Amino acid sequence: MADYIYLLENRLSQAQQSSLKKVREIAKDKGLTVFLVGGAVRDLTSGSPVRDLDVAVQGNALKLKKDIEKSGGVIAGEHDATQTLFVTFPGGVRMEIGGTLSVTYPKPGKPVYKPATILDDLRRRDFTANAMALSLNDGSYALLMDPLNGVADIENRELRLVNNYGFIEDPARMIRAARFSARLGWLMDERTQARYETGKQEEYITALDDFHRGYETEEIFHEEDPLRVLRRLESEGWMKYLFPALTVAKANVPEMERLRDVQGQLLTQGIHAETAAASFPLLTAKLAPKDVAALKASFVRPGFVAEVEALEGEGKAFAAELAGKNASSPSQAWKLLHASKPESVLWVAFSSKNTAIQAKFKGFFSEWQQAKQKLPYALMQEMRITPDLPVYEELLDKLFFELMDGKLTTTEDMKAFLEPYSPPAPPPPVHLRRARVAKKDAKPKSRKKAAAPVVPDAEPVAVVHVAAAKSEVPVKVVASTKPAPVKAAAKKVVAPAKKVPVKVAKKVVKAPPAKVVAKKTPVKPVARKAASKAPAKKVPAKVVKKAAVAKKPVKKTAPVLKKAAKTPVKALAKKSPAKRR
Repeated sequence: MADYIYLLENRLSQAQQSSLKKVREIAKDKGLTVFLVGGAVRDLTSGSPVRDLDVAVQGNALKLKKDIEKSGGVIAGEHDATQTLFVTFPGGVRMEIGGTLSVTYPKPGKPVYKPATILDDLRRRDFTANAMALSLNDGSYALLMDPLNGVADIENRELRLVNNYGFIEDPARMIRAARFSARLGWLMDERTQARYETGKQEEYITALDDFHRGYETEEIFHEEDPLRVLRRLESEGWMKYLFPALTVAKANVPEMERLRDVQGQLLTQGIHAETAAASFPLLTAKLAPKDVAALKASFVRPGFVAEVEALEGEGKAFAAELAGKNASSPSQAWKLLHASKPESVLWVAFSSKNTAIQAKFKGFFSEWQQAKQKLPYALMQEMRITPDLPVYEELLDKLFFELMDGKLTTTEDMKAFLEPYSPPAPPPPVHLRRARVAKKDAKPKSRKKAAAPVVPDAEPVAVVHVAAAKSEVPVKVVASTKPAPVKAAAKKVVAPAKKVPVKVAKKVVKAPPAKVVAKKTPVKPVARKAASKAPAKKVPAKVVKKAAVAKKPVKKTAPVLKKAAKTPVKALAKKSPAKRR
């Protein structure tokens, strides 16, 4: 399912969106529900260009005439039977505003209309692809109504009759089928094609009324490619029922092709111009004046006839303005071209023989646009001119016009031009946090940090605690790879010592050989004095013995040694290390 909110906001031009908004507001003030119907919904769904807008209101649309004129719409014509207004809004937007009706046909080509709901109105239409509606009301905006499954026929690119008797009731639908086929390239489904051929043979077209005859003839001029549609209608034999004098042979075909090329060039520059008024003198170039007058009289929109007749005068006025002093520079001419009526711009670009005017159009189509490629986006970024500034878009336009006129040729010129728009540089960031200062003699928080680093090259030094001669406590041998500093002696971690040879152990005490304590034991001040500051080399066993015996024990160690003498070995092994101070 298509996202019709997105399609309404992106597929319609700004002028079309503005026109729909005005009609919505008018209908809301009047308490009427309003819907977008017909070809506009079909084109939105299929991806084709939306050429005109069909709007249906549940009520009499003719009562909205004054409000529409106040909103800026021009009434180009009206039809009382269908309660339809033909309106032209600014920007060349064509719109048909009609009431929701049901219809019956007592006789072919003789419709009788009655007010009805939107669903009844959809069921009275010609083809299923046109029998769709989008709500434009608050609370149900962009809600699709498709009672006859027109979406499926759009996907199949087929024209299928809403009613099996559609061609009999309204013969204009056969002309419409040929016109849609020529424009869209669609085919009729099998049953519709069979009924179409039957209608041609039975000459249903003879019941065509004057309103539909004039309406279908005028629609040829509003087509995007009028020549292609005219050829198709002529080949099907319908032109002899619409307007026999109007044929492809009476048209100026080369000029028609050139007009379409000019329209395409304007479209690339953002100027949307309708070709209907400009196409009329070209399609009727070889018609007799009386035939031209009769053709205009048959149109259902008198406003379109007024546009055709006013085109020449409006074109001359615009050409004089374009050739004047107010459009001497490229930027002035650019602004004038975008501010003028698109149909007048199209006609002058197509028909003017003035060399200066044609030179300006040549620059407009090719040279002036190249100034956009010179916009210094990188320089603007360096000068802190970013899209979030309120004047950014306005500044781009000014810069574009300056480059178009050739006033900014160097980087210095651009910097000087952009300097007033450059915001000041932001102040440097302020750091409120103070730098952390390392404390002297700080105690480490964890045991891992307090552990003395192991020096791989240092060899262990055996420290032997000698107990009393009569004690039976085994000698404890504690090995450390590196003596700890004096200040951190209390936190020294004692590593397991190497086993003392048996001979040394026997000479020191009578106890069995000493066992190496696996677990860390609390280190007392004695270990601090026993450790050497420099890494010691391996000492023979005999030297260790003499050093241990010769050295006098410190007075402070006596209680400790006594306590150790009374403590069993097993208890010492299980005892947990003392807490760090």
